[in-house]
Amino acid sequence: MKKILIACVTSCIFLASPAIARDDRLKFSIPDLLKTDKAKNALYDVPLYFADQAHPKPLSKQSGITTNKKTSGFAKSDQEACEWAFLSAIKALQERAQRDGMNAVVNITSNYKHQSFASRTEFECGAGNIMAGVALKADIVKLP
Repeated sequence: MKKILIACVTSCIFLASPAIARDDRLKFSIPDLLKTDKAKNALYDVPLYFADQAHPKPLSKQSGITTNKKTSGFAKSDQEACEWAFLSAIKALQERAQRDGMNAVVNITSNYKHQSFASRTEFECGAGNIMAGVALKADIVKLP
């Protein structure tokens, strides 16, 4: 009986391991999120330019600014958790631009686990069982 119990417990541990380590890479719409009230209430009035979106030639620039924000996924859908993490990451970039005397954030790309994903319309998010995270890389600039 004891051997059967040990075998069952061991099997459960091995079968549960993949579920514990969920790390899905998901993509969500940037334009749809930025149109929402939660985005309008959370973000600053600092222009954002994603991937290779055209923008005026900067007067000055700081390259390679990164941010990595996570949020709890508890009682949230993956999309909702990822959207909050994305807004937190964007806000951090905007705050850095303002703090450093810049007025825009350009060349914004996803940088989840240091793997670049550049898109004008989508961001990448890592979603697990209890956390969701968004990592971004961008340049902060002073536009005319």
